[in-house]
Amino acid sequence: MKNLRLKAARAALDLSQQQLADDVGVSRQTINAIEKGDYNPTIKLCIAICRRLGKTLDELFWEG
Repeated sequence: MKNLRLKAARAALDLSQQQLADDVGVSRQTINAIEKGDYNPTIKLCIAICRRLGKTLDELFWEG
């Protein structure tokens, strides 16, 4: 399932996939795969992404 909330949060901060990837220590391809729903990130990576984007785990990753 695509993660449109992650993509929207990233875009709201005017960050490219590459910038977010650099900030959290992964490749651009990893961020792309998460946004496309092709990769399920570790909880550690989820937390790093949330911190960088100023969001909670619930806001970005939990199905509700």
